Amino acid sequence: MRPDARPLVLLAAGGTGGHLFPAEALANALGKRGVLVDLATDERAVHYGSVFPARETHIIPSETLRGRDPISIAKMVTKLGLGFAKAYGMLGRVKPSAVVGFGGYPTLPPMWAARARKIPTIIHDANAVMGRANRMLADRASAIATSFPDVAAKNPQWAGKATLTGNPVRPAVLAAAETPYPAVDGPLRIIVTGGSQGARIMSDIVPPAIEHLDPTIRARLTVVQQARKEDIERVRQAYAAYGVPAEVAPFFPDLPARIASGHIVVSRAGASTVSELAVIGRPSILVPLPHALDQDQLANANVLAGAGGAIVMPQADFTPDRLADEINILARAPERLTRMAAAAKSAGFSDAAERLAELVLRVAGMRPNS
Repeated sequence: MRPDARPLVLLAAGGTGGHLFPAEALANALGKRGVLVDLATDERAVHYGSVFPARETHIIPSETLRGRDPISIAKMVTKLGLGFAKAYGMLGRVKPSAVVGFGGYPTLPPMWAARARKIPTIIHDANAVMGRANRMLADRASAIATSFPDVAAKNPQWAGKATLTGNPVRPAVLAAAETPYPAVDGPLRIIVTGGSQGARIMSDIVPPAIEHLDPTIRARLTVVQQARKEDIERVRQAYAAYGVPAEVAPFFPDLPARIASGHIVVSRAGASTVSELAVIGRPSILVPLPHALDQDQLANANVLAGAGGAIVMPQADFTPDRLADEINILARAPERLTRMAAAAKSAGFSDAAERLAELVLRVAGMRPNS
């Protein structure tokens, strides 16, 4: 038995920001309610687990399906089997009141082990289209939390246990959301972020687009751009050649605050990015990752665009000339940018972590059913 008698909830999340950030937000919300949190994750999150607000971090073996050939399938099955065995033993030791999975193959072993031990399970899906791992878990999950409306609507079995909570965001995002949209009557600030899969194309397209801007608009411009380490120097040199002040780095620890200071964000459309843009309330030009099997980024982007807060630009159309045209149009229409900022904010769930925490407590039997 644990020395601390407080209830414990296990969060299962893969070792990327898209999974760990909402898990972190839920951990903080549960902590405020007197609930202990453990984290089950994969090897990628070892560096992150030291700052994650968890009592203990458990590294569980897992594997993503990387091919349909027999070797890839056998490797995945073996690794997931090892993960299940380790997770099953760990759950017997820590005895959580519930297990919450945030999607991705690393969540499969602990979620399967929880079901085997008859522990209540909740899956949370950050995207506008439910991911493959969550689809594998949804039928037997105790509850489903969604970030966008109608994610589970097409499946009656899922819809009956689905709750719209929104996608929990980090405290830094909530703090940034307090910053009003800056007036568009002087310097124009563009924030460029692409994530690990998208930064290269941003480095290829955005600097030449800035060169093609109307000179009067370019003269007002400052840029903050995320870029891969191997691209940083060429991106910096490009902006210097155009006379545009720019900060270029592979990672900005204060990215939410920088987004809040910006007028236009150019980005991929991952779930965390779209959720943060909505909560902070900033106009964006979104370029969904084109080769995703489920087209989840396109679905995410369309939700924000449907609210009026974003322009969706397919990657095939994402050229320097097209991007320059869009920025020129927006820069000349400050009232439109202000409307887009308000529209984006209307689509956000700033209380998503609180909603999800209450759902978890109900499913775990720590809150009466409403």
